Amino acid sequence: MEQLGRRERKKAQTRQALADAALELFAARGYDQVSVKEVADAADVSVTTLFKYFPSKESLVFDQDSDVEAALVASVRDRDGRSVPQALRDHLHRRMSKRPTDPEIGDFARVIAQNPALGDYAERMWRRHETALAHAIAAEVGAPADDIRCAALARFALEASQLAHRHGDNPDLLDPIFDLLENGWPF
Repeated sequence: MEQLGRRERKKAQTRQALADAALELFAARGYDQVSVKEVADAADVSVTTLFKYFPSKESLVFDQDSDVEAALVASVRDRDGRSVPQALRDHLHRRMSKRPTDPEIGDFARVIAQNPALGDYAERMWRRHETALAHAIAAEVGAPADDIRCAALARFALEASQLAHRHGDNPDLLDPIFDLLENGWPF
């Protein structure tokens, strides 16, 4: 793993301080009741600096957006002989398994659930991830970038974790969903 230089470490620390301050304030007082200036003050930076790291107030909540997308794409690209659905199931299973042990996830989910604008932002973010994932799948299997089967698999894979969440938030619920994606309808 490549070591980050001092400047990169400082930038990463500032970005994380902003994201942490935002989540803490939004969870305590509600997203709409907190200004970007208050977030910047809590992280001990200027509003101008905040906007260098986050282009909008909404993006403060979804600070791991690009990391989530990169991990999805990597799960397809680095699948080690597994099928694409198996690799996606394994990736999403690991991701869902972290939820109960990460206290910030509860705050994150509450903040989003309490604000329709954040729900809309999350939906747009997932659609961007879906497109990137569909392109990664197409590249891996040698299909055209706009192949409908790759787009469908990307959509269904991303919806699988949301469906599992609604039905008990157990990562094992992903198994029958991905079995269906891998093997088709058995009845």
